[in-house]
Amino acid sequence: MYNTFAEVSNALASGSSVLDIVKHYLTVIDQQKELNAFIEVFQDSALEQASLVDQKRASGKAGRLAGMVIGLKDNICYKGHQVSASSNILTGFESLFSATAVQRLLDEDAIVIGRLNCDEFAMGSSNETSAYGPVKNNLDPTRVPGGSSGGSAVAVSAGMCTAALGSDTGGSIRQPASFTGTFGLKPTYGRISRHGLIAYASSFDQIGPFTNSLEDAALLLELMAGSDEFDATLSEKPVEQFSSIDNVSSLRIGVIQETITHNGVDPEVTARMNEVIKGLESHGHQVQLVSFPYMDYMVPTYYVLSTAEASSNLSRFDGVHYGYRSPDAKGVEETYKKSRSEGFGKEVKRRIMAGTFVLSHGYYDAYYTKGQKVRRVLKDKTDELFNQFDAVILPTTPSTAFELNAVSDPIQMYLQDIFTVHANLTGNPAISLPIGHHSNGLPFGIQVMTAQFAEKKLIDTSAELIKCMNE
Repeated sequence: MYNTFAEVSNALASGSSVLDIVKHYLTVIDQQKELNAFIEVFQDSALEQASLVDQKRASGKAGRLAGMVIGLKDNICYKGHQVSASSNILTGFESLFSATAVQRLLDEDAIVIGRLNCDEFAMGSSNETSAYGPVKNNLDPTRVPGGSSGGSAVAVSAGMCTAALGSDTGGSIRQPASFTGTFGLKPTYGRISRHGLIAYASSFDQIGPFTNSLEDAALLLELMAGSDEFDATLSEKPVEQFSSIDNVSSLRIGVIQETITHNGVDPEVTARMNEVIKGLESHGHQVQLVSFPYMDYMVPTYYVLSTAEASSNLSRFDGVHYGYRSPDAKGVEETYKKSRSEGFGKEVKRRIMAGTFVLSHGYYDAYYTKGQKVRRVLKDKTDELFNQFDAVILPTTPSTAFELNAVSDPIQMYLQDIFTVHANLTGNPAISLPIGHHSNGLPFGIQVMTAQFAEKKLIDTSAELIKCMNE
């Protein structure tokens, strides 16, 4: 079992080949097909790439990720391979280029082993909206893995790859990480290029890693980050050495009070949060409860703005340019209607319609404009927090993973994002760390958030928090 890149590197140092590592993962994937994490395994190209990396190692020219095997969420492009955003409307579509984030990992000799199941167009919190069927949580197959990057989370948690890439629009990396006991990192908006990520909501989406160690998450962030001519929203800020984790002392940490007093939070999650606070204080850190009075506005604001952006972004899928086209359609209008009706799933259609309504004449100012004003208030208040504190901590999720088909009401499903949408609305970096297990045997995470582009502080603070909890 190779859970971390350190374990892979040790195996290579002991005489194993990259080809051996890839074959091991292929076996594990085959043994766990019932979890439905992979939509497609790129066996031939992965084995071919492994042989090339072994040749590079023999000549001393291998990159920093030689031996790391990575899975890609099915909304991230990999040249010459299919990508569908887990939707019927993109059936058979093959990527013409690799996403910038993927290419940067390939340049360091990472190996892509396959594409991973997700909620359709990354719209969901349980990985039950995929056209390929739901992903099952490897820790309890009767439960969801979280969403939308559920396949990525399960693949890493179950040892099917060393790491995986997901996308986080409202918590789609951090929530599944909490449900599967993995590390899930959402960078600052504009830190990692979105070029090659199939868009859901362009001002929210970010690519980030799932790993089984903080060190692996920091390394992948360091290699993927940085300016890119193909993404105009990307920051020109220099990329720090995130993988060089430093000891920190005398941290000032804020705890958002409303997240641990909220009625919907499991008492065991609250109890563990209180243990974390005591652990930090016993190591000399200042921890202070702080009120963030806008919690009830976050999910509504997120869904007003994100659905509006989705309505615009998904208009390109029309049955004309590429992807699925209804075989029964006659004429342009019918082609649009039937192709979209048959190609999109129920949840995606719901969000497109909601977003179209939000942007429609007579409602634009009442919903979309007001939503943007609330977003500004949230950002200003969050910036105030980071004038006071080095980091803010809160639960990643109110509870552990829920059962498959247990949440049928869309509003209740949207509320699963209650603690994660904050970082997307304000653009801050955030990470979910596995900090404990419930009495039901399932894991849950704690979320650490820092100021924009303070990923170095985020990683160092996370390392300190883990150390405090383990001593």
